[in-house]
Amino acid sequence: MARIERAEPSEFETQVPLVIVGAGAAGLTAALAAREAGVGAVLILERDETPSGSTALSAGLVPAAGTRFQRDAGIADTAELFAADIMQKAHDEPEAALVRRVAAASGPAVEWLADRFALPFSVLTDFSYPGHSRRRMHGLPSRSGQELVDRLRQAVEDAGCDILCDSAVDTLFVGADGSVTGLSFSRPDGGRERLGAASVILACNGYGGNRDLVAEHIPQLSEALYFGHEGNQGEAVLWGEALGARLSHLSGHQGHGSVAHPAGILLTWATITEGGCQVNRDGRRFSDESRGYSEQAAEVLKQPGGIAFTIFDERIAGICRQFEDFRNLEAVNGVVSAWTTGELAEKLKLPAATLTATLEAFEEAKATGGEDPFGRNLADAPRLQAPLKAVRVTGALFHTQGGLVVDGEARVMRQDGTAFANLYAAGGAACGVSGSQASGYLSGNGLLTAVTLGRIAGEAAGRRLAGT
Repeated sequence: MARIERAEPSEFETQVPLVIVGAGAAGLTAALAAREAGVGAVLILERDETPSGSTALSAGLVPAAGTRFQRDAGIADTAELFAADIMQKAHDEPEAALVRRVAAASGPAVEWLADRFALPFSVLTDFSYPGHSRRRMHGLPSRSGQELVDRLRQAVEDAGCDILCDSAVDTLFVGADGSVTGLSFSRPDGGRERLGAASVILACNGYGGNRDLVAEHIPQLSEALYFGHEGNQGEAVLWGEALGARLSHLSGHQGHGSVAHPAGILLTWATITEGGCQVNRDGRRFSDESRGYSEQAAEVLKQPGGIAFTIFDERIAGICRQFEDFRNLEAVNGVVSAWTTGELAEKLKLPAATLTATLEAFEEAKATGGEDPFGRNLADAPRLQAPLKAVRVTGALFHTQGGLVVDGEARVMRQDGTAFANLYAAGGAACGVSGSQASGYLSGNGLLTAVTLGRIAGEAAGRRLAGT
């Protein structure tokens, strides 16, 4: 249970300049930035046996604008365009200043990780994600979040930062002046340790793994599959409430309408954006799939049994194979293949006549270049060609997007508008830029605020500790 207790700096036997809670992309990036800013000792406390978090469960794609990777690929993009895309997708709900801040920081952050720490980023050029007016998703060779975590962890270790795993932080200590003075954590053997800290960065993500908080803030997904990290128990939110911090958009979240079932492997949304669709157990389409994978989670869960089937073709499968998840899904026979609609219906146990009529209408809408009955514009969508492919999927909650409100230096804000001098938040611990609805999530928003706010927090903590 997340607790707040009183303690002055003099009460701790051991003091560390900077402690970071969580070793996902946000915490690891913060550590690298802090070391570069001159912080002599950086300690990361991670509750798991090894760094992973929500980052490891993702495709590891970081959206960034104006990078040299984009320029080399002939993609013209700016931070202003990126910020506008974020605001439009999130219905103008997020704090505009924060959106501008992270959009402007995104390109430099990706290039910094590539140049300073040899992370081999490249930009995806063969398909677009919903809501992005430019192709700006940057990923590592495997297109895997686990690779991103592993490379960041190696960089952090090479930089001389300490990562203490199997360390579950449950208490923050606060002094009489309201500043954070330290924390305590438990070890696997039942032992407990107290540690003083001059500054603390919360990079422990959101509350997706806390069923009580999900039921309170996102009741429509309270019974949904949780496809995030079980360690996301909402400590940052609970600490923030106890400290009188400002919290916002707690109902905001990222869902996903395409988790392979029962394999439990993420199916990339390129299956949809490149011309595929989803049908339910009746063989019928049920929504405009192109709006985005986050809001599609609830649509899929409304279908009989909470099940849908994503249908695409071999051309699209070729694009998907750049993702390790898709290759793994094929390896476990999670992708069905058929040369005719009738054969596909038989393999999926769907009514053949209905499925055939559904796909014929879908392809006819592409040919006529208009909108389908759900409002999806199919004018530029490539037609599906045999052999057809399909994956049985369900909807899931990935991670929450609301949290602690931070300023331009990633400092946690109080309800009265002042900032905690030495408490920072990044990634899912901070209120993101997706607003209060699932439909506000622009692809990559999670890793966007993990990497940018992580770097900003690390630099800001470094400046504070240096007295500048």
